[in-house]
Amino acid sequence: MSQLKTQVQTETWIPMSWDGFIQVTNDPAYENVKAYYYKGRMRLEQMAALGNPHSRDHYIVIAAVTLFTSLRGFDIDGHDNCTYRKTGYTEVQPDASFYVGANAEVVPWEATIINLDLYPAPDLVIEVAYSSLTDDRGEKRLLYESLGVKEYWIVDVQNVSIWAFAVADRGSRRIDRSLVLPGLEISLLEEAFRRSREMNHGKVSAWLINQFQSGMKG
Repeated sequence: MSQLKTQVQTETWIPMSWDGFIQVTNDPAYENVKAYYYKGRMRLEQMAALGNPHSRDHYIVIAAVTLFTSLRGFDIDGHDNCTYRKTGYTEVQPDASFYVGANAEVVPWEATIINLDLYPAPDLVIEVAYSSLTDDRGEKRLLYESLGVKEYWIVDVQNVSIWAFAVADRGSRRIDRSLVLPGLEISLLEEAFRRSREMNHGKVSAWLINQFQSGMKG
């Protein structure tokens, strides 16, 4: 039986101690939520409410990064809804995240929650925003800056666009092409999302492969 006596509010940041946060995230009643903790506050997001548009764009962005890095021969370690924790300070569960290059094999396979006291933050973090865009551009952006990720993307599902940021010195700036994945244009990914509204993922993936290969020849 849950030890929590009241329902915890979701989709907003609420004050919470670290111990309280751990109690909530360990409670079976909240096994289907994404959990974030930052500066003494936590945010829970209901995964069941994400829906078809979110899940489709989630798939496309992971597929695009995988196809691009495979064709370019980049080493990567990809994570889907993985938990990263700095004990007593912060926890995040981004929609997708990647270690790139020298960091691609830094986290052992058997690691469950990735301990940021032992391992570096991922190089690229991606949040897919359907109803959480304001928070993804605001509080979560500050959170990822503080963790020291190198690049942060926000997929704006409703406006079919990507907010891409290069992160350095605990700050960030908008970019039009990836620095972590050299040669990858953000506008090309946005076009893939637009095409996904009219065709299936197999056709979108084939189009992406053609575009990536053409870029390698240019």
